[in-house]
Amino acid sequence: MNILVTGGDGFVGRHLCAELVDRGHTVTSLSRSPDSTVLPDEVETTTGDVTDYNSIVDAYEGKDAAVNLTALPPLNEPRPGTFHDTVCIGGAVNAAHAASQHDVDRYVEMSSLGAEIDSPIAYWRTQGLGDMVVEYSNLDWVVLRPSFIFGEGSETFAFVKKYTTPYVTILPDGGSHPTFQPIWVRDIATITADALEDEKHVGKAYNLGGPEVLTFREVTQMLYQAEGTPVKIFSVPDHLTRIGLYAVDPIPQIPFGINQARALEMTNVTEHNQVDAFGLDESDLLSLSTYLKKETGRSIQTST
Repeated sequence: MNILVTGGDGFVGRHLCAELVDRGHTVTSLSRSPDSTVLPDEVETTTGDVTDYNSIVDAYEGKDAAVNLTALPPLNEPRPGTFHDTVCIGGAVNAAHAASQHDVDRYVEMSSLGAEIDSPIAYWRTQGLGDMVVEYSNLDWVVLRPSFIFGEGSETFAFVKKYTTPYVTILPDGGSHPTFQPIWVRDIATITADALEDEKHVGKAYNLGGPEVLTFREVTQMLYQAEGTPVKIFSVPDHLTRIGLYAVDPIPQIPFGINQARALEMTNVTEHNQVDAFGLDESDLLSLSTYLKKETGRSIQTST
């Protein structure tokens, strides 16, 4: 197949493009500022912004399939001048319409677990609306909703390091929440490629997670263990954290605010992990603890 991947040189996209090339597909990566150095030599690059329909529509010409990976980071506040609704909703409208105009046969929308139109958190609310756009289109669509995706360059890792400190750190309610079900980026790349290739997935949305359910406390401890750095976690009442994050929300230099306060209360775990629809069992997936141990050679405890 001839496949277009929007956001193809991003964290997930570079792994997906490599997977698709390995499977013998012709792949084009579209992004605002293409970086061919992170992609296999076989991948073509093109410039476009999903918030600008005219800049992307021609890229869909002659494509058999497309994947939309573009979104703003869910954990940090968007940089000034960018908004979740213009990217997650407007981007979904533009990408789906462009694919429809060029009769693209298969379309995969990368959403996220928790994407609901009534979510109090802007990222998940706009993702839910973006999903609805795709699901009401005339495309042969598949929607994937993973929990947080981890791997080298993961935004989740970066967020934890911004939010915590080594040796001693303070977390709301000791980090007992939020809870995650982290899934490895290469496992997501495999699942996405399967969703493109197998027509049995058309018209379905899948909630996906990895083999471990972890609290914010556990993720924090594991990341510092991987560095060989001890960390002792102290607890602060939830309501004090929320007050503090609401207070700093208007300050653009601080990457936390109202949405982060609300996100601290979330549960990002599947009720039923639908990786089984792709012939996978949770035991087939790489866990965060195993990944960190392989990367660092250090023993990683999932609960301390």
